[in-house]
Amino acid sequence: MSIKVKGFLKDVGGASRVTEMRRKSIESASAIPDPHDFVREIADRLHPDPMDLRVTEIREASPTSKIFRMVPVSAKLPVFQAGQYVSFRLHIGGSELTRPYTISSAPCDALGENGYVEITIRRNRPYLVPDWFFDQVQVGTVLNADLPFGTFYYEPLRDSKNLVALAGGSGITPFYSMAREIAYGKMKGVHLTILYGSVHHSDIVLGDELAKVAADCPDVKVVHILSGDDAWQGEKGFLTKEIIAKYMGEDPTLMFCGPLPMYELVKQAATDLGVTCRRFRHDVVGQPADPTKLPGYPAENKDKVWKMTVKRGIAEDVIDARGDEPVAVALERAGIPIDTHCRCGECGYCRTQLVKGEIFVSPLGDGRREMDKLMGWFHACSAYPTSDLTVHIPIM
Repeated sequence: MSIKVKGFLKDVGGASRVTEMRRKSIESASAIPDPHDFVREIADRLHPDPMDLRVTEIREASPTSKIFRMVPVSAKLPVFQAGQYVSFRLHIGGSELTRPYTISSAPCDALGENGYVEITIRRNRPYLVPDWFFDQVQVGTVLNADLPFGTFYYEPLRDSKNLVALAGGSGITPFYSMAREIAYGKMKGVHLTILYGSVHHSDIVLGDELAKVAADCPDVKVVHILSGDDAWQGEKGFLTKEIIAKYMGEDPTLMFCGPLPMYELVKQAATDLGVTCRRFRHDVVGQPADPTKLPGYPAENKDKVWKMTVKRGIAEDVIDARGDEPVAVALERAGIPIDTHCRCGECGYCRTQLVKGEIFVSPLGDGRREMDKLMGWFHACSAYPTSDLTVHIPIM
């Protein structure tokens, strides 16, 4: 690469010439402000206000999973990356909840006048929000949502062209979005190998959809590893170091999405295989249903119920807060709105001030700034009360 210079004096004097050009432009400009701000318009397109999405189709993704297709009621869908998620604002019973779900459709599906987004939800055990989606959401239901969020996506300046996805259960959703985007030709030169752990071949989430993409696109390969299916003829057991080594190829970027126990296994496997930190990327790992699984959590706190004083402006409420649930869940149970998105301690939307009391902060995805730690701020979705508390939250 060559750089053309105009001479020492002209180059050094360039700043003063630009300043003079700006001065003349300002003097000749209209006194009436131009209301058109293209930068603001781009920002609004990329980061819109919450929008209403109408469910237009519901179909089965496995015996325990459903795909919900949605279109915007009015505004157009924003641009997003394969792997990002949408945060829904839900009213269930007397509670106002927010819950994140990865967008399983491809970014290309959202383009144009008929653009749509899809999420895939699994209900393999009783759980509040999946139960509500399965039992209450129908074609025509309108849901309020924020999107897009998250940094779990392919970045060509950082990641290699050889993507190896490590997925478990419903953690397949971001990789299905990536697979479709590759099939559309929008991630040029990228090869995706999906190592997908499930229990039985009869309940593989998005199994048929993955098979179709892999059959149509040579840059997508899917390898199933089943842990509870003796009749399965492919890879069996769990996603081990040996299986990863068998399929990862040269200079891979490993991307993981799945449950906490699986995360701990594959993280150790990546370390043993010599994969550097910059080549091992993972989606936010959810807090376990049993907090005693978290390193450092005081087990005697699990069965306790504390009193939490909640300050919002001049309002003050006293509610129960269970020791085995995050502070955000206690607020939601009491019908006190708090803005959460990732639900894993990373995004910071539920940033809360601890005025008095003690908490245990989950070591998973503790996304607080160092100054927040020093000044007593925490993320309500990933902190558990260990005494009576007084907290201050923003008014929504």
